[in-house]
Amino acid sequence: MEKKTLDVQGMSCGHCKAAVEGALKNLNGVSAAEVDLKAGKVDVTFDESKVNVAAMKEAIEEQGYDVKA
Repeated sequence: MEKKTLDVQGMSCGHCKAAVEGALKNLNGVSAAEVDLKAGKVDVTFDESKVNVAAMKEAIEEQGYDVKA
């Protein structure tokens, strides 16, 4: 398993947190996603053989947020 922290812009509330975490956890290979609203970061634990950072960025962007990392 690999861990990565993504810099996500535009998250401000519990709904934002739930939307981003839910979108990531729905991806095959993502085992954990933890949003830190104050820092604007998402810590993701994933299996790099099943999912890549580009797919995670796309899932977050589909929820309406910008990924900077």
